[in-house]
Amino acid sequence: MILIVGGIASGKRTFARSLGFADAQMADATLDERPVVFNAQDLVSRDMTLEGMRTLADALADKSCVISCDVGSGVVPVDAGMRRERELAGRLAIELAARARLVIRMVCGIPVPLKGRLEDLRVGVAVPRSGGAAGAEGAL
Repeated sequence: MILIVGGIASGKRTFARSLGFADAQMADATLDERPVVFNAQDLVSRDMTLEGMRTLADALADKSCVISCDVGSGVVPVDAGMRRERELAGRLAIELAARARLVIRMVCGIPVPLKGRLEDLRVGVAVPRSGGAAGAEGAL
């Protein structure tokens, strides 16, 4: 399983497309037969137990690719239930990272490998390179 994480609008879905996954193969916060789950963090609920979260991680680990948005940044919710939900979503990401063969963090559209190597992706898959996007050269 490949885990792709990053902030909102960081290029996670675009990167999954570059790996050969079509939009029709991406389930949005739903566990079904599709090989990719987008917004995995939304599968966590505030009343979920740790064991339930681990069961969810097991089910997601069987997918080809899981995409999750970072939930640890920004203002800490005042509501205790929302804080618990955020905590469980973070724990889910940790569980998934432990099970993944490749973990990619997307930063401004650039894939940064946290576990594994981009070169280890299956043959024939296009992988975006930093600076390869139109107008990206010299942007820093």
